[in-house]
Parts: sequence; structure tokens; C-alpha cells
Amino acid sequence: MSRAAGRSLQAEVAVVGAGAAGLYAALCASEKGARVVLVSAAPLARTASYWAQGGLAAVLAADDSFELHLQDTERAGRGLVRRSAAEILVHEAPDRVRDLERLGVHFDADRFGHLALGLEGGHSVRRVVHAGGSATGRRLVRQLSALAAEDPRIEVLEEVRATALWCRDGRCLGVVCDDGSLVGAGATMIAAGGAAALWERTTNPPGSQGVGLMLAQAAGARLADLELLQFHPTAVIGIPGREGFLVTEAIRGEGATLLDRDGQRFVDELAPRDEVSRAIRERLQQTGATSVGLDMREVDPAHFPNVFGALREAGLDPAKELVPVAPAAHYMMGGIVADLDARSSVPGLYAVGEASCTGLHGANRLASNSLSECFVFASRAVDAALADAGAAPPSPAAGEAERLRALPGPPSTTREVRRALWERAGIVRDAGGLEGLLESEHPLVRSIARCGLARTESRGAQQRSDHPDPDPSMDRRHVILEGSGELLWETWE
Repeated sequence: MSRAAGRSLQAEVAVVGAGAAGLYAALCASEKGARVVLVSAAPLARTASYWAQGGLAAVLAADDSFELHLQDTERAGRGLVRRSAAEILVHEAPDRVRDLERLGVHFDADRFGHLALGLEGGHSVRRVVHAGGSATGRRLVRQLSALAAEDPRIEVLEEVRATALWCRDGRCLGVVCDDGSLVGAGATMIAAGGAAALWERTTNPPGSQGVGLMLAQAAGARLADLELLQFHPTAVIGIPGREGFLVTEAIRGEGATLLDRDGQRFVDELAPRDEVSRAIRERLQQTGATSVGLDMREVDPAHFPNVFGALREAGLDPAKELVPVAPAAHYMMGGIVADLDARSSVPGLYAVGEASCTGLHGANRLASNSLSECFVFASRAVDAALADAGAAPPSPAAGEAERLRALPGPPSTTREVRRALWERAGIVRDAGGLEGLLESEHPLVRSIARCGLARTESRGAQQRSDHPDPDPSMDRRHVILEGSGELLWETWE
């Protein structure tokens, strides 16, 4: 690992972000003989992916099929899923699971040695593989981080933040870092995660504030679907030290139920996340309560040791008590517009993982499709990047390095900004609230508001009280924010 302050580095591939997508992209590129610089704002193995409790959705069971996984993805996505992207995911996810096993990731198995498949919301059959139950993200990131740290072709800039993309004549040539490092690369990949931490109540770590999206937008890349932020229905509330702690959907797949303050079930716990989140919000409004109870008393604690352990450390025993939960901002379906090989609209720049928007998730992500997406599209991105790169990594011209290092980085987020976004662009929003965000000091918040105002309907994660129904004319229609700032619509097939 390195902190190459003030140095100019060169690589075939530069990767910004060391979560699941970034680590896998770096390893895939190295395996193909490429030199890689991996920029990680957090210590390795402590990124947002580390906290992922879900697993990887893949067709691995005899009673499953590619068509069934595709149908579940499209049904959850509420008429906005890009079918070509979903077809790639469902067909390639099983191979990525096998490749992760080759890399040393040990997925949970039953007593016969077969992969143990979990059931999560929106899935019609068991198809989600886990590693260590709800510790999947931790297991994955630890193993991939160890491989990256030991790989002689991967130079890791740890606890270093990207502040700008190095562009010349409309092409991305690399990345500028806050320690003064200037990384020139034939291909630059943004894998810096999403923006759910922009909202006041969130399941995400503080760093998930859309930094990758802002870097790409400043370089002229197109963004899409920023209004589509998924709220996870079961985030802990009111327990000191565990505020926003996500209780994985897999627990509901194993029989946990949601109860209102009268002890009554009020929703199908395995419906897609947008339905469950709205049902909880409505019940809280009806009763005046701040939470509903997640009843985990019939769930085997051995299957979810980190969830039970974390709650017990906070003084609540889920084997005996209800867990207070309410929705929280969780996952952004929108992001940097990327084609099916992860290319952005800026030559030389690629986007993978939650930072990207291929249209795969539509208006509401199907549970555990996101980790599968990280590996499927990171692999495709590396193949495309190495095929596209036609020249050696660049060197800065006279004075260029100093100019690049002087560029301002993405802005920080204040508590007031986060509170405003939660109040005005929460689970349900309207034109008045969104218009109030147009004056925000934060550029990404303004962009989110513009996209939300443009989508004059309710669909999946975008629920507008002033437009309560879906508009069929907006099926497969995506809100695009051009690098120039112009807003337009596109149909993605």
C-alpha cells in the first residue's frame, strides 16, 4: 500500500473506490496483466460494501431459471428496468459466484455441501447466496481486500480521496487525489458507491454522499434517475449506537414479521421494498408511533450472528423482544449513465456498482441484485476498458499537474442539507418540497430535485402525493441530466 503524495503515477486502469465493485475490477484487470492503481477513501475492508448484509442473487437452484429471475427483477423495477441490462445480470451472475469461490470466498452451504440459498423480498424462489449469513459484505470485502493488498500489479492508495478527474480534450485521462497524487490511466473506473448518506436518516456510512457522481458530472458525464432513491423498510430506530442499523431482508425471508403497536401484522413482509416502506410509513402516520416492531423471535440467531450480536450489544435481545424499525435511505438506483459494458458518456471513463446507472434496477431495486451487479458489470468493464485503451497512460503537460491539483474537490454535506433532503425528498414528496431543494447549497441535491420534479408520477421509489399514480407514457423512460446541465428523457430497452 502507498501514500504517494505529490507523485505522478501511471497505470492501465485506475479505480476510484474499494468496495465490492472496485476491488473486483482491480483484481480482474490485474489478472489480465494490467497495472492498476486503486484509490480508497477508507481503509481497505471498511468501505460501504463491508456493511452489506444481503447476498448475491443468482440462478443456482433446480427450481429457478433465468426467465424467473428476469421477471422478478422487472416486476420489482415497476416498468423502468432496462431489459437488456437485466438479461446480462441474470445470465452472468452464476459465473461470478463461481469466480468468487475460486478467489477464496466461502459461501454458506447446507449439510450436504450445496450452496444454501436464501429468500428475500421480491424473489419468487430461493436464489440469494450468503457468506456468514448476514455478514456477506464483510466476508467478501475482507477476502478481496486481502488479495488486492498482496497483488504486485495493484498499487493501493489507502485513505486517499479522489478530488477531480483528469480530463483533456473531452477524454478522461486519470484521477487527481487529495494527497497530491496524479494518476494517469488508459481507463478510469468510478466505483465509489451511491449517495444515500445525503439523507438525514440512512443505513449507509457517512462517506456514501455521491462523490463519484459529482466527480463524473464535473468531467461532463451524464447522470440519470437521481430521483430514484430506495428506502430500506427495516432500519433500527431509537436504539443508541444502532440508529439506522440495517436488519437484512433475509431475516424476513426466514419468517420474521412486522407488527404495528397493537401487535397486528399489516403488510406482506416479502413484498418489494417500496411497498413495505410505504406501508410502514402509512401505519406510523395512522398510529402516531415512531416505529413498528420487527418480530425475530422465531428466527434462528445462528443464521444471523452479526445482527443478533449487534442488537444485543446495544441492550436489546431480538430473541425475546421486538426490534423497533422504520424506513431509511438505502440505495440509489440512479447514477452515472453507463452502457452495458460500463462505459460512461466521457471516453476513458467507466462506472460500476451503485455509482452507475445502466437501468438494471428500474424504479425499485430487487433485493441482492446490487452485489451481483457489482461483479457482473465490473468484469464487463475491465474487458471493455482493456479493449478500448489504444494508447499508453498519459503524462501531464507542463503546468498541467499543478493546475489539476488546485481543482476544488466535491463539496461536503451539512446536517441542514441532509435534514432538508429527508424532509422534502423522502418516501413521499411533492412539487413544493422538491422546489425548495432547488436553492440548496449542494449541487447534487439540486440535481436530485430537478429529476424528481421532472418525473410527474409515482413509480417505485418516486412517490409523489401530487401525482399519486404511475403514468404509462413514462414506462422505460429515464430522466437524463446532461453534462451541460440540460434535462432530457430517453427510452432504454
